Amino acid sequence: MASRHGIQVIPKKVKTDEFLEVGGDYILRNLILHNYYGEKTNILPIVQELNIYESIYNNAITGTLVIGDTKNQIARLRLQGLERISFKVTTPGQTGLKDSIDFSEETGDPLHVYKITDRRMVNQNLMTYTIHFASREFMRNTRLKVSQSFTGTLDQMVHEITKDYLDSRKTLFVETTSNQDTILIPNKTPFEAINDIAKRAIPENSRGGVGYYFYETSKGFNFRSWESMVTSKSNFKRAPRDEFFYQPAKIPGTDRQAQNDKALQELRTIEEYEFVNNFHDVAANSVLGTYGHRVLSYNFFNKSFKTDDYHYHDQFEESKHTDSTTSQFDGKRYAISNSSVDYDNELNISDFPESRVSLQGTTQFQHDDDTGLYGIDVAQDGVKMGSYQSQLNQVLHGTTLRMRIKGQCKINAGDLITVHLKDPNASRDNSSKAGQNHDERFSGDYVITKLRHQITGELHKIQLECVKDAVGQSIQSSINPKRRTNSLFNRLEIDESDTFGGNHLI
Repeated sequence: MASRHGIQVIPKKVKTDEFLEVGGDYILRNLILHNYYGEKTNILPIVQELNIYESIYNNAITGTLVIGDTKNQIARLRLQGLERISFKVTTPGQTGLKDSIDFSEETGDPLHVYKITDRRMVNQNLMTYTIHFASREFMRNTRLKVSQSFTGTLDQMVHEITKDYLDSRKTLFVETTSNQDTILIPNKTPFEAINDIAKRAIPENSRGGVGYYFYETSKGFNFRSWESMVTSKSNFKRAPRDEFFYQPAKIPGTDRQAQNDKALQELRTIEEYEFVNNFHDVAANSVLGTYGHRVLSYNFFNKSFKTDDYHYHDQFEESKHTDSTTSQFDGKRYAISNSSVDYDNELNISDFPESRVSLQGTTQFQHDDDTGLYGIDVAQDGVKMGSYQSQLNQVLHGTTLRMRIKGQCKINAGDLITVHLKDPNASRDNSSKAGQNHDERFSGDYVITKLRHQITGELHKIQLECVKDAVGQSIQSSINPKRRTNSLFNRLEIDESDTFGGNHLI
């Protein structure tokens, strides 16, 4: 909807909750600004754009409001960064509590304004500025410190911190940890304390997975491992939250893509996409310890060193990954082949543990328990450190797909989705046949790592990044031929031979 100043503002027309007219339709009836002395104002008519950001790498939700102000509301409402914002966004046809973005006073938790930026006069009658907001826990985290010793399972510690320090009333979705310990937090913010605990967390049913993510979505807080995002109960393939398709508009869809309702089909259509990273930086990942990592552990208690080597290809199946097919993962779905790396020997890229060498200190009986850094046998500290670092790198530097889709409220960061991409080399003659135009390597399961809800004008859109730490189709290994060994020649003898033998360069 265009205002008399030519600015796109969020529409105010009444829409039905039950019927989705077009993909990207949404319902947002009010957007209330609560100033610091209790006055409430519906600022929806002057909002040009609403953005909400989620990420498994960020502890809290943040967002922005772009305002087109024709009545100097910033002065009249005395905006200063202590306000709250409440609203509720829903997608028509998705009416469940889990299918809305609810920050209302009645059923949700309002968000807190913390700064105002980009204030400028567009013309004599119009001022624009951006209001930045975040969750209540984000603001409390800036004001508090944790100085306390915690004992028990690590998930219980996180629950205690979110309840007692962050004073959070939101749902906390927790994956139970298998390890327990005594951890001393010395004067750190609640988020810093939780992030330290997350690095040591081991999933209850995992063989080798290490490390959790603590992040907030519109549905609440999450303390969970990468494995829980791709599997159910660490053993079974997780059902994807939804699946999305990319294909030229003129090419008819397959049976799987066909939808009875055109609007619902639009919700599953990828408007555009790009790979942020699909050919791994092998040099960088080698240095980071993704493939091979030697961990030297020094035990302060008995004054001993222990060496543990992480091997990506040997230990790949000890943790769970995307693109699983059964309860047991296909061990050949590595992100990089286990072929000989130098083309003249039998060593693969994981056979070089000195690509990264780390030294970590550990000890026993620090809290009267015969355990190490992870609350388990101290001899496992080096093994767990290598696994944690590799698993983290596989996510941060794995195959990353950035795409834009029509907006809907049920999707969140941390959700598993299935992406169907068309093979750019597929023949148009075969495009109507199921499976003929399928990119087998880069299609498949992805985990949403970053998500931006963008509401502007008449449409709700989502910009997202999603990651896979394996490939959709197995990469075959190969045996490389042996090259002849290098020979040593005396440069002087070669020169004399050329001179007296008459072999001169002209």
